Amino acid sequence: MKKMWFPALLITSFVLSAIGHYAGFPYTIEFIISAISVIFVAGFLGKATESVAHHAGQRLGGFLNATFGNAAELIIGILLVKEGHFEMVKASITGSIIGNLLLVLGLSLLAGGLKYKVQNFNISLAGLNGSLMILAIIALFVPAIFLHTRALRTDDANLLSLVVSGILIVAYLLWLVFSMITHKDYLADVTDKRDEELPHEREAEWSKGRSVLYLVIATVMVAFVSEWLVHTLDPITERFGLSEIFIGAFVVAIVGNAAEHSAAILLAMKNKIGAAVEIAVGSSLQIALFVAPVLVFVSQLFASGPMDIIFTVIELAAIGVAVFIAKSITQDGSTNWYEGLLLLTVYAILGVSFYLV
Repeated sequence: MKKMWFPALLITSFVLSAIGHYAGFPYTIEFIISAISVIFVAGFLGKATESVAHHAGQRLGGFLNATFGNAAELIIGILLVKEGHFEMVKASITGSIIGNLLLVLGLSLLAGGLKYKVQNFNISLAGLNGSLMILAIIALFVPAIFLHTRALRTDDANLLSLVVSGILIVAYLLWLVFSMITHKDYLADVTDKRDEELPHEREAEWSKGRSVLYLVIATVMVAFVSEWLVHTLDPITERFGLSEIFIGAFVVAIVGNAAEHSAAILLAMKNKIGAAVEIAVGSSLQIALFVAPVLVFVSQLFASGPMDIIFTVIELAAIGVAVFIAKSITQDGSTNWYEGLLLLTVYAILGVSFYLV
């Protein structure tokens, strides 16, 4: 019975979201239905990637979860760029980065730490993740500083955005080569004896082929629901008097990252903290080093005009704070529930601050 209710709710929410979009439901109702549908579809996506993680290992499984989980974020971003909502796109990128580093990682450390006193993962991977997070901060800070100090013209800022975006994409692709191929063993998962005591948890619910198939189906469903959700954002923003930066940084980001939320927490509770950290931190890195630069290039194709990579001071401050505390907590390769609480505390502070903007 427990296995039957989720597919039923998944299909029901998806169908209702489609009906709401094409039948012209009131925007508020359509937004609520679409948001709920995204969460269920993302849960399906998370379950599929967890099954893939069983067959592929924690690191590759975590990477696949982050990649397919970010499919919703990328699709929503492209649709917003097409409509010319550049500020909301940047806000959603900001929200995705801080949401993964603070909310997803915080909930994972809290949930896993309440079950296991201390959880460990590869300390070398922790250090490299920290360095990549610093790279992301540098890449976002430098163009903003040069423009805000008027050292650059607007046209130069667009050119710098393209150059920086290209460099970040190359750096991210080389990181994948380094971590998945040339130094795969160096960054291998930390095994835990307690895992050997839980053989029933090692059994995957789906075969490798079915897991990959469900992964593709879930990604397609996410693409449709994301488009329906984006369709409601303008009316919702106007009706409730919310700022684009709050809608983008928290509403869109939380809904878009639902896959990472569910999968990372479940893996942490199964003492697979390495995969949980890979999902949370890896997803933030993928957003900063790959998704954001790709959106800059994609914006060149639309009539709405090119989008630069210049973030506001508020957004840069939020990303900087998130990176600082996340790096501080994960750099020793061990975690506990109180460190998760610290991350959630910072997220709450930022959430209230963004809401009052």
